[in-house]
Amino acid sequence: MTRRIAIIQGHPDTTARHFCHALAEAYLKGAQSSGFEVRLIDVAAMDFTLLRSKADFESGAPALSIIQAQDMLRWADHLVVFFPLWLGGMPALLKAFFEQTFRPDFAFEYGEAGQVTRKHLTEKSARVIVTMGMPAWVYRWFYCAHGVKALERNILAFGGISPVRTSLIGSIENLSEAQRLRWLNSVQQYGVKGR
Repeated sequence: MTRRIAIIQGHPDTTARHFCHALAEAYLKGAQSSGFEVRLIDVAAMDFTLLRSKADFESGAPALSIIQAQDMLRWADHLVVFFPLWLGGMPALLKAFFEQTFRPDFAFEYGEAGQVTRKHLTEKSARVIVTMGMPAWVYRWFYCAHGVKALERNILAFGGISPVRTSLIGSIENLSEAQRLRWLNSVQQYGVKGR
C-alpha cells in the first residue's frame, strides 16, 4: 500500500528561504523516491483568521484554506511538521493553524459534559522537526522541550495521532555546511522510510 504523507511547513516567513524549507524539501525528495504520495501544506501561504471565542472554535465556519488543509490531513497516513522554535514553542501562525484545523467534529467529538468521546485522527502517525537557536540538548533537558511536548500531547495525540516522533535541530545559526548536509541527509532518509 502506498503511504500518504502530508508535510506541514510551519515557518511563517514568506520573504526568505530558511533551513526549515530545505529540510521539508529533503523529506519530500526522499518520500517521493520511495513512491509515497506527498502533499504540502504551506501555512504561511494560507489565508485564515485567528479564533477568538469558544463558539467560533466549536461552530464557526472555517475558511476555505482550512477546509482544504483538513481534507489533506484526513487523507494522510503520516504528518510531518516543520517549524522554527520561537520563544520556546511553535510560531503563533502555526498555532493558529492547528487551532483552526483541529476543531470538534474534525479531530475529535465531544460527549456529554464536554468530555472527548472519540478521536478522529487515529491510525495516523507524525514526525515533528524543529530548528532552534539554542543547543537541542538544552531545550530537551533543561526546558523539557515544553513547546514541542504541547504540540505532541495537546494537539496531535488529542486528535488520536500516534506515535509522534521528534527531531530537534539546535544551534542552527552555528551549524557548519557539513552539519547542515548531515541533517538534510538524515531528514531525506526519514522521507525514504516514510517516518
